[in-house]
Amino acid sequence: MLQISLLGRFHASYDGQPVKGIDGLKVQELFSYLLLHRNRPHSRNMLACLLWEDGSPAQGKSYLRKTLWQLQSALDSLPIGTTSSLLLADSNWIELNPQVEFWLDVAMFEEACHHVSAISTSKLTRSLANELRQAVDLYSGDLLDGWYQDWCLFERERLQHIHYMMLQKLMDFCEEHSEYEAGIEYGMRILRSDLARERTHRSLMRLHYLAGNRTEALRQYERCAAVLRQELDVEPDQHTLTLYKRIQAALPLATEEELALPAFILDTRVDKLKQLQSFLDTLSIKVKQEIQTIETNNPRA
Repeated sequence: MLQISLLGRFHASYDGQPVKGIDGLKVQELFSYLLLHRNRPHSRNMLACLLWEDGSPAQGKSYLRKTLWQLQSALDSLPIGTTSSLLLADSNWIELNPQVEFWLDVAMFEEACHHVSAISTSKLTRSLANELRQAVDLYSGDLLDGWYQDWCLFERERLQHIHYMMLQKLMDFCEEHSEYEAGIEYGMRILRSDLARERTHRSLMRLHYLAGNRTEALRQYERCAAVLRQELDVEPDQHTLTLYKRIQAALPLATEEELALPAFILDTRVDKLKQLQSFLDTLSIKVKQEIQTIETNNPRA
């Protein structure tokens, strides 16, 4: 089967052997764009302007014809096992043939992530968590590493965001299931790409603390604060500071949802709970008095 990897560096192989004839950068760029937008046709005019934006429209169309021929020749030489070509093209449109099977790492990654993205961490089963682990393991690097075309940067950021969200979901799952070391490893994978991601630092603080390493949890806060000052010239937000103070005082941890509540809301809740406690105390006294009155007026025989 034809296998294409776009996460990390571009690589295409058939039955374990590199596909010949697609070494040119523009051939790879055209193929990659079609693969990333594989569910719809694309106009030749749009592709010519997108991939050869520095030239004239006529030059772009000429370059596209040549590049398309090179890509078509390389793919048609493969024993894919069908009489249909992977590329479908006419005078105006180019698209991938949905009837031809191939393996694409981006497609596998997106499909697995989509399957679990709408499921809350509390409802994530071990089976689904394993699917998610397999998905993030497919992410061997950022999309088409080393390419800096505008269309590529947009797709790279989109897939990065999905990757971070899925790693964060795994961190939350590991916290809920006391798999603290595994959760810490997922957090470090995020920080290797985005060192100033404060939510991840906060999760790492929690995981270290719950694992019994209060000192490392406090160090994680210091690392977070230093990075935010250096890269963004800001201080940690109130959620992070509140968590830090709880860890510093060796108190039980609040949930992320509780940390996200403004302080005045928490104060209001405390006041209401105190009022309720006072009401219950008063009610308890009145109930005891009523019982005593009934027993006094109605002595048992």
